[in-house]
Amino acid sequence: MYALVSPEKIQLPPGAVVRLPATWQDYQTLYQQRGDGSIPRLKYRDGEVLLMSPLPKHGRDASLIADIIKVLLDDSGREYDAFTPVTMDLLEESGIEPDYCFYIDHWEAISGKERIDWRNDPPPDLVLEIDVTSYSNVNDYLPYQVPEVWLFRKQQLWIYELQAAEYGLRTNSRYFPNISVQDVIARCVQIAYSRNTSVAIRDLKQQLNS
Repeated sequence: MYALVSPEKIQLPPGAVVRLPATWQDYQTLYQQRGDGSIPRLKYRDGEVLLMSPLPKHGRDASLIADIIKVLLDDSGREYDAFTPVTMDLLEESGIEPDYCFYIDHWEAISGKERIDWRNDPPPDLVLEIDVTSYSNVNDYLPYQVPEVWLFRKQQLWIYELQAAEYGLRTNSRYFPNISVQDVIARCVQIAYSRNTSVAIRDLKQQLNS
């Protein structure tokens, strides 16, 4: 399959990333053309549109790590809300679709809302991005002031915390200060790839209970 992006049709082979000069209106047209689906992923920034057709590995890793986050939050008794897919956009400035959004400190602010106003409502407290095709960029979340971004790239987790006007690397998450989430995820990924996701999650729950 070859890549095709036109006003009439979007067709991308799995794993493809296409970068095009575009206006905000071009981005909106592509978004509406895609309809209710989530493929291809769309991103708008700095006068260009990026389109990406994810590989199966992308979805598997996103589901696994999101499940890990949920287990850790449940174990600590935290209340939260989680969303996927979700489109974050700021008129004429930015449009992005994170793999998972978590509201942890600010879940009450968006509880029950069908739409989120990205100018006035608080951003997600934690965003998860899986980067298989060099499509993801942590700085895409600067306009939204997301406090913490997890980027999973090349089987390794990178944790970024918003510090003033930029993201800095951290050794651990503010939401799980007493847990080495890199080690937790490395173990779960190893189990998931040698067996399956369900076994990895059950192992994590057993580790937390022991």
